[in-house]
Amino acid sequence: MPSKADGVRLLEVTRRRAALAGPGVPIATELLEGGAAATLTDCSAEAQLLVVGHRDDPYARPSWGSTAAYLAHHSECPLLVNRGAGHDGPVVVASSARPSGAATLGYAFAEAAQRGARLVAVHMWVRPSAADGRAPVVVRGGYAEERRAADARLTDALTEWSQRYPEVTVDRLVVSDLDLACTIDRASHRGRLLVAGIGRHGRFAELLYGAGPVGLRGSTCPVVLVPAGWPVPETVVVGRNRAVPMPRPCL
Repeated sequence: MPSKADGVRLLEVTRRRAALAGPGVPIATELLEGGAAATLTDCSAEAQLLVVGHRDDPYARPSWGSTAAYLAHHSECPLLVNRGAGHDGPVVVASSARPSGAATLGYAFAEAAQRGARLVAVHMWVRPSAADGRAPVVVRGGYAEERRAADARLTDALTEWSQRYPEVTVDRLVVSDLDLACTIDRASHRGRLLVAGIGRHGRFAELLYGAGPVGLRGSTCPVVLVPAGWPVPETVVVGRNRAVPMPRPCL
C-alpha cells in the first residue's frame, strides 16, 4: 500500500517533469485523499481543464479504466484523456446537432483555429425504430431522405461557428448509427484530436473508453470531452489559421 510519503515523492517527480516540459508555466501540487474518481470530479468544479491518462497497456486492454470512464460522464469541466501524441490530421468533433451540443462544437472550432487544422464534424442519425431496439423500418428512398435531413441539421448547427471562425475549413460527415463505431475508430487513428460532449448517456464517449462489445483498440489520438453549456471565449482572427481568445467580461 503506497504511503503518504510515496505520494509526496510522486508529486515532486511529476512537478519536475512538468517544469521541464513547460518552462515558465506556474506549477502547483496538492496531495488529496479519497477515491480518485470522486476527488477529481470535485476538482473539476473549479477547473478549466482536467487532464488524465489511460491505462498503461492500451493495446492489451483498450479500456480507459474506471476513473477516466467515470469522469467521461461526470466531469464539470472539459476532460482531456491523453493517449499519446496526435497525428497531423484534422480535429474531429462528434456533433449531436442539438442546441445542447453547442459547447462541444464551439470548443472544437476553437481548437482547430488554434492548431491551424481542418475540422471534421461527424453527426450520427438513428434509423427509424432502431432507437427502441426494433428492426429499422425501410421504405423506398427513405435512407437518402433521412441522410439529407441529418445533413441539414448538421449544417444548421455549424453555421454560427463557421461565421465566428471563418479561417477554419469544415468537412461534414453524416453516418448512421451502424457506421459510427467504424467511423470513430478511423478518426482516432488519423486525427490529431477528438472532441465530443460529456453526458451521463453518451454513446460516443462509451465507444472511446471501451464500454460495450465494440471499443477502440490501439488508438493514440487525444480525446477532449466537453460538458454541456461550457462557455467558449469570444475570439478575434489576427492572421491566417490563428485566433486569439478575448478575455471574458467580469461579472
